[in-house]
Amino acid sequence: METKPRILYLKKILEERTDEENPLSTTQLINILNDEYGISAHRTTVTKDIAALQEFGMDIVTIHSTQSKYFVASRKFELPELKLLIDAVESSKFITKKKSETLIEKIHTMTSPGQVAKLKRNNYVVNRIKPDNEQIYYIIDAINDAINAGKQISFQYYDYTGLKKKVLKNKGEIYKLSPYKLLWCGDYYYVLGYSEKKSKVINFRVDRIASKPEILDKDIIPMPYDFDIENYTKEVFFMFSGEKVLVDLRCDNSLMKTMVDRFGEDVTTLAYDMTSFRVQTEVSASPTFFGWVFGFNGKVQILAPESVKEQYRQMIAQADEDVQKKESKEQEI
Repeated sequence: METKPRILYLKKILEERTDEENPLSTTQLINILNDEYGISAHRTTVTKDIAALQEFGMDIVTIHSTQSKYFVASRKFELPELKLLIDAVESSKFITKKKSETLIEKIHTMTSPGQVAKLKRNNYVVNRIKPDNEQIYYIIDAINDAINAGKQISFQYYDYTGLKKKVLKNKGEIYKLSPYKLLWCGDYYYVLGYSEKKSKVINFRVDRIASKPEILDKDIIPMPYDFDIENYTKEVFFMFSGEKVLVDLRCDNSLMKTMVDRFGEDVTTLAYDMTSFRVQTEVSASPTFFGWVFGFNGKVQILAPESVKEQYRQMIAQADEDVQKKESKEQEI
């Protein structure tokens, strides 16, 4: 029994069971060592072991009294940091519910049992939809390994039918990609890379990759010299895809924060009148952009150019015409 590394078990007990509110006395430490690990110890050996651990770098505080008590005062992660980690895990859209629960349980082990109750979060994340792809960790890990090794990957990709049935896209087609980056945008993880088949940089939602990608024994196709990841992100994930045009928008004063969030701190803004301001920025005159403008219910108006204003009018007119046609057909039935 005495061959057991007493000092390591003592370290384990102190790390797992003590904190400022829950110190352990010398007698308690001796009893735990003996009862749970079959290790005999004396007051002097415990004192010497703790001194050695303190010299090693552990922040162990000694409460001097008739019965000395000890606790670990600081850890790799403080409580506020653990709370932030738990918040991030709970709110993540790419980590499944089951994986979230497992991760949070592991985060709990980074502090003492007496502090775990303080890690209980009271967050309500609005419309947080969790994916059901339990292989997400292994998928991300494989992609990251491939990027670091400069190798191509192959995988199958999920899609949904009109009946919300999950199926492999394009009848189980094997996609091949030269992965460049893992991109987190809008709470989703994407892998960004070059598709030789499409002869361009494309992206895939990581949580919709069917299973762990195969890392191929084939070097990646180098990133195109003129590829700009920032511009790509704006074009693909926001509303800037296609031919760009400079637009002049009139916005209600209440929307300044919204415009800064959307276009950045350096977006050009000008005074318009007492209740509104102007925004001048480049966008794509696409349905996505027009839908975005429409969603403000009149608080955003397109001032220029006239061609974009006309496209917006035509889109609204077409939508109204489609609704009238549908209502007419329903009345006939």
